[in-house]
Amino acid sequence: MTGTSFRFLTSGRRTALRAGALVLSLLVPAWAVAQSFPERSVKVTVGFPPGTGPDIVARHIGQKLRENLKQTVVIDNRAGAGGQIGVQVVAKSAPDGYNLLLGEVGSISIAPAAFSKLPYDPAKELTILSEVARADFLLVVPASSPSMTVEDFLKASRGRGDRVNFATFGAGTPGHFGAEIFAEQAGFKIEPIHYRSTGDAVTAIIAGDVQAAFVTTALGAAQIKGGKVRALATTAGQRSTLLPDVPTFTEAGMPQIDFSSWLAFFVPHGTPAPVVETLSREIVATVQSAEVRQKLEEAGFRALGTTPAEAEKMVKAEAVRWAAVVKATGFKGD
Repeated sequence: MTGTSFRFLTSGRRTALRAGALVLSLLVPAWAVAQSFPERSVKVTVGFPPGTGPDIVARHIGQKLRENLKQTVVIDNRAGAGGQIGVQVVAKSAPDGYNLLLGEVGSISIAPAAFSKLPYDPAKELTILSEVARADFLLVVPASSPSMTVEDFLKASRGRGDRVNFATFGAGTPGHFGAEIFAEQAGFKIEPIHYRSTGDAVTAIIAGDVQAAFVTTALGAAQIKGGKVRALATTAGQRSTLLPDVPTFTEAGMPQIDFSSWLAFFVPHGTPAPVVETLSREIVATVQSAEVRQKLEEAGFRALGTTPAEAEKMVKAEAVRWAAVVKATGFKGD
């Protein structure tokens, strides 16, 4: 009887040990990955040229992030198609944590609804790490324009016999659809003029080749302060500290004009969870540091640094919102 009991207990202990060893074997790789990452330089892909808003955000964050990760952070500008080229590059890259994307609202939330042949699916191919910054928009007109206020602009636009030319930084971008929203709410028609680059669009506004445009505060502040263009209103909830004389659309009697451009970090879907956690934690710490927050705000952005759960909720809501806007305009990118 005693021998039988002894053999039973020994067998039970062996089973428990084998089960424990199996669990440990499953946990060790994840632990090892978290401990060793990163072992080499990390690349951040930006879908816009150097000097643009997304590029500025990526470089400010990248400088500090390299200190936190203790590895080199390389900024890779893959400009074109309103940020879509950069998204595609990262979506199709190895899910190892060394390929990051600084994505934005146009290529992530607007493009899937606006382009039927999009070469990537952000909802399935990307995992979000954190929303790091927001850029509000300014309604700007050439310095030579007779419009001094939103009211002036609306009177002139409604009285035109033809459409109002609005410059955009590309079809399907937030500036494009922001102009569509504004025109629909205000009761006039626009003719979007899509420029191949940010620089070309800004040049057109300054030269008076178009009647207006929506540009981010980060991009427009210097041109406005230099007297090259005039800002009539901001889509922000309150006036910008960079441009305190520019009223909000709410002050102008149009509170529904409240869109903005968000910027967030992503990695390819399938990136190991411990790596996602490490990157998210370090990115949030970087953005919320006093040094980076100040640089972003001075450049015209709102510094954030949200959790992955908060960021994912935001992206899902934005996809629904912009899909409705795209549908209402009837826009088809291809």
